[in-house]
Order: sequence, then structure tokens, then C-alpha cells
Amino acid sequence: MESLAILRPDPLGIHTELPLTGTFYPLGFPLHLATNSRDVIAAATESWQDWAPEHTAEPLQLRVFVSPEGPVSGPGAHRKYGHLYSVVSDDHNFAQVDFRSRLAVIHVSQATASDHGALRWLYVESLAYLLLCQREVIMIHAGCVVRNGRGVLLCGSSTAGKSTLAYACARAGWTWLSDDCACLLPGAPELTVFARSTTARFRTDAPDLFPELEAFSTRLRPTGKIGIEVPLDEVPGISTTRRAAIHAIVFLDRAPGRPGLESLSPEEAYDRLLADMPTYGPEVDPIHESAVRRLAQAPAYCLHYQSIEAGITLLGHL
Repeated sequence: MESLAILRPDPLGIHTELPLTGTFYPLGFPLHLATNSRDVIAAATESWQDWAPEHTAEPLQLRVFVSPEGPVSGPGAHRKYGHLYSVVSDDHNFAQVDFRSRLAVIHVSQATASDHGALRWLYVESLAYLLLCQREVIMIHAGCVVRNGRGVLLCGSSTAGKSTLAYACARAGWTWLSDDCACLLPGAPELTVFARSTTARFRTDAPDLFPELEAFSTRLRPTGKIGIEVPLDEVPGISTTRRAAIHAIVFLDRAPGRPGLESLSPEEAYDRLLADMPTYGPEVDPIHESAVRRLAQAPAYCLHYQSIEAGITLLGHL
């Protein structure tokens, strides 16, 4: 007697198909993406279409499930235990990451998928870079500008003025590399950083200093802050590069007072850099600390300034 096939319920979504696939190269590293949403493919293309394969590594894996229900995702809570990592915003927007298998499984609502900025910022880009910064790259919270082939890292908190000073330097003839994140390869003999250099992000008051930014619309960032995102290829006169040899490290101190450059010891530079980097645990932290120790051998300074003009002038003396 022929048996009848029984259709069992699938409340866990085990049999949800992910028919859309693509291979991308964030920061030059391979990433395989599978999803059930064209929005996810489009968002990943926006993020990484200008990157080609540059590094040999086991590919990262992103599996992105999009469901019709739920709101646009908020920033979410992040937690790590051993090789497992989770991001939870709400019942419809969350993700799990397994660092050992280099896999991120992401569940988002259609509302989140439709907002490519939120999808990229909170999940697709952020989790890809999170996977990369376990072993492949060390991410330094710094902007970077280049003059005559010599890169200068601009370090400081999120309100220190890294984006403003970096962009002002670029307007003055320097080359832009980044405004908030520069990457090192662990174990590389040379002090070279690289970054995604095509976009700058500013606070809403930036057009007061740079009128040309008025042409770019403000938007609510996924973090809840309002800002301006500027594709730099749409700004005349701004040159960019993806990598540079580091000649100096500069920690920004924008405050009233006499402008000047104060030399810092390698140990102080190391402490300041490391204090601005999250811990990922005993398997990863030594890799980051070794790279930062090597980076801190570059000449380091504290830049005391108030006006943008004074900051550019002092940087030009390095």
C-alpha cells in the first residue's frame, strides 16, 4: 500500500528557501550571500559593488531571511559568548553569528529590508565586518587623510571632529581615505591601512561649515541620530584612495586654547588606541593588541586646536 506524504508544520522556518544568491568582497574578502529578498541583494550591492577580490580567505557566509511582518529594526542588543554572537532588536529583527563557521544568520522584517540604510548599517555590513575583524582585519576607530603619499590617522571619540577635519583636509588638497574606521591586516610588516573610502557621514550642522553639503539630504540613521551621508564621487574636487602608509597618528583635542601639537610616547598612543576598541575575548584580543602595538610605533601626537584652519595648518607640519 502506498504511504501518504504527511506535510508537517514548520514553525521554525527550517524549510524556508533562500533562492537568491550573490558573492561580494567586503574590504576585498569573499562573502557568499543567500536570501529570499531582492532588497537584500540590492543593499549588499550598494555596499560592496566597488570591491574586487583582493585577499585569500575562507568565505564568510550570510543567510538573510526576510518575513513580511514587523517594524523597521532598531539598533538592538549585542551579546557574545565564546564563538557565538547575537543581535536582538525585536521579535522580527535579530541575528545569530557563529565565528567558528564564519556564518551569520539574519532574520529581518520586510520593513527593515526595504530600508537599505537600516539593513546595511545594522545587519548586512555590520555583521560582515564583525566576522572579518575576528581574524582578517583590525579595525581602528579613526579617520585618515593622505598628503604626498603619507597617511595621517585622525583618532578620537565620535564627537571629536574626525569627519569634519578629514573633509576639510580633503577640500584643501589632501586625499581622503576614511572618516571613522581604518583597517590593518594582522601580521603585515608595513604600517598600511585601508578602508571603504567612497562615503562620508556628517552631523546635520556640517553645511554650516561646508555649504556644498546642503545638496545632500539628511536622514534618520538606524542609530536614531539624524545625519548626512555623502557619496564623495558626487563632490567636485575631492580625491579619495583606499589605502595608505601611515606616517603619523593624531589624537584630536578640539577645545579653546592655544593650538599646537603635543608629542605622545608609543605606550600612550597604544593605550589610547586600545581604549577605543571593543574586546572580543581571549582568542581575538591578542591579535588586535599585537597589531595596535605595531601601529603605535608610528609618531603620535595630540592635536590641540579650535578652528578647522588651525587644525589643517598643524597637520601640514607633520
